[in-house]
Amino acid sequence: MRQLFTLPILAIMGFSQITLAGEIDFNRDIRPLLSDRCFACHGPDAKHRKGKLRLDEEAAAKDPKRGIIIAGKPEDSEFVYRITTDDPDDIMPPPDLGKPLNSDQKELLAKWIAEGAKWSPHWAYVKPVKHTPPKAPHGWGKSWIDAFAESYFHKANLKPAIDAEPVTLLRRLHFDLTGLPPEPAIVDSFLSKPSSDAYSKIVDDLLDSPHYGEHMAAYWLDLVRFADTVGYHGDQTHNISPYRDWVIDAFNDDLPFDQFTREQLAGDLLPNATTDQLVATGYNRLLQTSHEGGVQAAEYIAMYAADRVRNVSAVWMGATVGCAQCHDHKYDPYTAEDFYTLSAFFADIDDTAHLKNGTNSLPTRREPEISVHSRLERQRIVELETRIKELSAKGESAETKSLQAELTSMKKAVRKTMITRATKPRVTRILPRGDWLDTSGAVVEPAVPEFLGDLGGEGRQNRLDLANWLTDAKIGSGALTARVLVNRLWYRLFGEGLAKDLADFGGQGQPPDHPELLDTLAVRLIELDWKIKPLLREILISRTYRQTSSPSKGHGTFQIAQRLPAEAVRDNALAVSGILTRDIGGASVKPHQPAGYYRHLNFPTRRYKADSGKALWRRGLYVHWQRQFLHPMMRAFDAPRREECTAKRPRSNTPLASLVLLNDPTFVEAAHAFAKRILSEGGTKVDKRLQYAFHRAVSRKPDRHELHTLNDFIEKEGGQDSEDAWFQLARVLLNLSEAYTRR
Repeated sequence: MRQLFTLPILAIMGFSQITLAGEIDFNRDIRPLLSDRCFACHGPDAKHRKGKLRLDEEAAAKDPKRGIIIAGKPEDSEFVYRITTDDPDDIMPPPDLGKPLNSDQKELLAKWIAEGAKWSPHWAYVKPVKHTPPKAPHGWGKSWIDAFAESYFHKANLKPAIDAEPVTLLRRLHFDLTGLPPEPAIVDSFLSKPSSDAYSKIVDDLLDSPHYGEHMAAYWLDLVRFADTVGYHGDQTHNISPYRDWVIDAFNDDLPFDQFTREQLAGDLLPNATTDQLVATGYNRLLQTSHEGGVQAAEYIAMYAADRVRNVSAVWMGATVGCAQCHDHKYDPYTAEDFYTLSAFFADIDDTAHLKNGTNSLPTRREPEISVHSRLERQRIVELETRIKELSAKGESAETKSLQAELTSMKKAVRKTMITRATKPRVTRILPRGDWLDTSGAVVEPAVPEFLGDLGGEGRQNRLDLANWLTDAKIGSGALTARVLVNRLWYRLFGEGLAKDLADFGGQGQPPDHPELLDTLAVRLIELDWKIKPLLREILISRTYRQTSSPSKGHGTFQIAQRLPAEAVRDNALAVSGILTRDIGGASVKPHQPAGYYRHLNFPTRRYKADSGKALWRRGLYVHWQRQFLHPMMRAFDAPRREECTAKRPRSNTPLASLVLLNDPTFVEAAHAFAKRILSEGGTKVDKRLQYAFHRAVSRKPDRHELHTLNDFIEKEGGQDSEDAWFQLARVLLNLSEAYTRR
């Protein structure tokens, strides 16, 4: 065996004087490096593995016959030689990969081997366990969550950051739970008597608000790529808005997440499926489709199957199983066979009807569809029918006539929605290299990824079995699903997940910074029978949540200031101005947008027509989602086209967004309405009006400097008697970063 390392070389690279702080953790420190630099050539994909060397499994990497990694002996390990040599033929990673290791990374890997090359299974595939909260050194908070947080700060030689200011906290809480700003009366009431009980009462009220379901639904719709149009080819509208309303109702009802999963994946397979459960199966129809004349059915069936695998794995598993469509996954244990067995669960969904009878009409036909009322409409219809029957018995025909007219109108207000109806399952084959023309691959039956276990039972498994497996914490992957979900809930409340990559818990994802906290949250969700509201409440009342997002030096915080998502930016302006329509549910709406924006939409050619009246001022959640031509305001504020799962929206800061806030007709109209509100509700004196306006916009009173600046502005714009001056002031306030930033 050749001498791979000499002591002088070790000294040159600084190995003998490594001062890397803390204990090396394989999942946190080593696996990400191996995955990013090595696994593409030496990982799970057997067909493309080079040198017959596998570095993603401990036994193969430490095979004594090969001497690649020899625990405790970096000087004899081929691995260390390869990452430190200057020989262009031997160096790893190869230069053409474009991912060289820096000196710190080389030292880290060498030190890891010197310390015994301790290996750990991938954190995301290990069932989470509940950890006892560490003993907090100073008792900073009362929550078990605070104990984990304080322990982290203590280890990092940091002090916990102070609590956020009360106004900041209330705005954060309202934006996080409803996507709407707090009413001034709520702020004033809390400031007059701040207490833990008062804060808890506000938390409970917001969790019970119907707007909570709307705000939670907006994020879920990103995950499942909900849109009002088909996406491909002509991007025609399709019937699906009742599914969005079902999601809102489910969050408001705190439908347990396991049942939430079953009804979407397999509501049609449940015994005596209700109308709501059928509406929920619209999830399976949210993918992009086409009926263009040249479409090859086999090609699109393969495309649809791949789309569903990508989405289900991303949404519920935090996995990129879609990467195994053409070959075994390069970084994770998913095989190509896993990809196709997972797709086979959805082979009973009729993906050919629209290829035969799809239309270019608006909306297009996408059978099977059913006509439904929203839940609120159904409740109102029952109330009307009961009341009419009572009045008819009493002979009170005048009121009966009025109610009958309302009932007739309401019964006509049905909406169609796409649903899932099981058919005879198609044959599913492994497609070599993902080629839909190659039918030589083996036939496969529905099954979950082999390394994650199996479903058990006999006979062909179906979508309901998959849904149950995804949420069964004992014999399925439910505990892993819970970890994915709570990480996203944490992201919604703090601005970052405990594991940063919200959709990739695999080798290319970033491991969690606080794995014990993440795992305990996952177990806690299961203990709460998958109910999200009580878990959110535990987080919200913690001191960790209430920390400032702007800590001073030497202090740590979990909170991150962030601009509101696109829908909430719009909702905030409408709410402040007083014109927001707060009705829950209903058909999608079309606000103003630039003329000619749809000029390239054909099959059929269409002209955009904005709605009128109250529909113009509905929440952003209800804005028509045209995949190919998403509303410009939404695009400017980073809303996705929803062609794929979006677990985390980007956060850009561009001049275009500023121009939208100034010139988009919705924001101009909001400013006009806000100005009128200032004049009608703000009193007669300029200072009172300014204080009222400022309080409305950012939930606090202006300080002396701000008040002086605003006074000068009004004077320069024409004085307090000028309505245009107040309109311009309203534009300024709605454009303040403080107005649309959650801190």
